[in-house]
Amino acid sequence: MQDAPLIIYADKCTGCSLCLKVCPFAALTLEPRANFDLPESRFKNIAVVNEACTACGACVEACKFEAMAIREIERTGGDDLTAYKGVWAFAEQRDGEIQDVVYELLSKGRELADKLQTELAAVLFGSHMKEKAAELTHWGADKVYLVDDPALAEYSTDNYSSTMADLIEKYKPEVVLAGATSIGRAFIPRVAIKAKTGLTADCTSLEIDDEQKMLLQTRPAFGGNIMATIICPNHRPQMATVRHKVLKKASPDASRSGEVIEEAPTLTQARTKIIEVLHEMGNTVNLAEADIIVSGGRGLGGPENFKMLEELAKELGAAVGASRAAVDADWIPAYHQVGQTGKTVCPKLYIACGISGAIQHLAGMSSSDTIIAINKDPDAPIFDIADIGIVGDIFEIVPMITKCLRDR
Repeated sequence: MQDAPLIIYADKCTGCSLCLKVCPFAALTLEPRANFDLPESRFKNIAVVNEACTACGACVEACKFEAMAIREIERTGGDDLTAYKGVWAFAEQRDGEIQDVVYELLSKGRELADKLQTELAAVLFGSHMKEKAAELTHWGADKVYLVDDPALAEYSTDNYSSTMADLIEKYKPEVVLAGATSIGRAFIPRVAIKAKTGLTADCTSLEIDDEQKMLLQTRPAFGGNIMATIICPNHRPQMATVRHKVLKKASPDASRSGEVIEEAPTLTQARTKIIEVLHEMGNTVNLAEADIIVSGGRGLGGPENFKMLEELAKELGAAVGASRAAVDADWIPAYHQVGQTGKTVCPKLYIACGISGAIQHLAGMSSSDTIIAINKDPDAPIFDIADIGIVGDIFEIVPMITKCLRDR
């Protein structure tokens, strides 16, 4: 493809297929040279790039013949970056209660705003939320943009996204953060499209570049095998969603106060109607808030053995978690899953039983205060991050711990 971001030099390409093997996006194929108007060569085939190319550069590094290069893209247009000031954190509420991830966003937002020498604001949608809005200033917000309307009491994708986009257009924040919750993931991408800017989802780290003052947004990529740092150099605001429990929450300061600015909502003709809200998981495990978690993995061997972990969890007052392997095997419901594709947790104590420690699982629990790993494989990766490692049979060790707790 002539417009593809990857350049392939026909005089250097040997058709060796090494680039095809390393391309993570299947963006390369081998084609007969005879299909193209190319000079004669002793090589029969040539690599051809398709529209799946992302210019990741993996093929360029792998090519032994220097037959590939990434095309330089001319950067034109973009926003007037000087017009955008301030850091915003979306203050998600459910049933009138501010969600815990908001306090984590405000803590990190305060740090980012101080580095940028600008203000931190919270954005709160809901009904009868004025008292909650004032409380957000105790957590570091200089301002709170409150949109208080009965139509926003329950989440509505259309109303939330339209209202947020109009606030961004009016006040022009430089950075917008939201929790990577079911609500944040549903409407924030729509806001980014309306604002004609980029969005980095499921970030695990946010920092400010000291020289260019841009937001460095880090998230797992390629199935969690690498950590990618993403920037948005030409458009504003810089937008990111962040998973619960990956950022540290500061303590509130009741002496702080700030300005609450009331705004009107942008209500649209709803395509759906809320008949009833059912909290069907209300009585189930809440891994994100648990102080102690006992998790099981493939080493348990079957669903019946989670009973053993439930008994230990009962003695500890803990929640029961699981690895993706256990969930995929239908041994335990998906809402118990810890990891990159499950819940991100940060308990005071995490006990991993029969979990080898795939990088996707570690991404969801490695920030726990204390990690105890029990596994019969002494080379299991989980031991690399464990504070206490026990090499042995979980079917002997876990019941023994449970018995000791009962007899104490």
